[in-house]
Amino acid sequence: MLQSRNAGKTIGFVPTMGALHQGHLSLISLARQQNDEIACSIFVNPTQFNDPKDLEKYPRTIESDIKLLEQAGCDVLFNPSVNEIYDGDDQWHLDIGETEFLLEGKFRPGHYQGVTQVVYKLFNIVKPDEAFFGQKDYQQFLVISKMVDHFKMPVKLVMCPILREPDGLAMSSRNIHLSATDRLHALVLSKTLNWVMENFRIHEISRLKEKAEQMIGREDDVELDYFEIADGDTLHPATENSKKIVALVAAKVGKTRLIDNVLLKV
Repeated sequence: MLQSRNAGKTIGFVPTMGALHQGHLSLISLARQQNDEIACSIFVNPTQFNDPKDLEKYPRTIESDIKLLEQAGCDVLFNPSVNEIYDGDDQWHLDIGETEFLLEGKFRPGHYQGVTQVVYKLFNIVKPDEAFFGQKDYQQFLVISKMVDHFKMPVKLVMCPILREPDGLAMSSRNIHLSATDRLHALVLSKTLNWVMENFRIHEISRLKEKAEQMIGREDDVELDYFEIADGDTLHPATENSKKIVALVAAKVGKTRLIDNVLLKV
């Protein structure tokens, strides 16, 4: 990448944890449109897992991932070992404000410290001009934006739209763990988000949230962690004065935890 930078070429970067799907490839496609060369990282980052069992069962499909990246026209794959990223003496704590403790942060304590730690390292290694992230991890994008601002890192962050399966399910590396029955139950998440989007101008926010929780609560084998209609900048509950509004959901379907969201007001 140093040769590319010295030659004046722009570098687009897509950090991932592997188990790639069309959602990831859409990030690479957009990065390709906007940059001269594309780098992708595959690294299952241990510091962002607060549940060791979740880390252990996270899907690892490096051989098929490499084939997909080749087909997508990715120029460089960075696939480091844990020892290449962490030396054992790493100390990290970044004050990213209350965003760290809301929604996902409440259910996954320490998660965003791990996310910022590894993304900071990856940005310093790759030194991209632009980095591409999926909207599905909306809160993660806000947190990384705060980190970039804090360190004044010279990288532009690009949030890319969620890609969905034909039935509406948001693409996710975790979908591989869903049984056929689980998958049918999981559709309640996107269906509920769609209902909220369609009725956003009709009902008050409190009514939309109440109805959404009821819709998901009636679905078998779906355990709701949260459904929030939030200010898109702060993730506090949205008000009429919120310039940007996003509906976010997290739930366990069978044994698999899924997240999804839709933008209601941009």
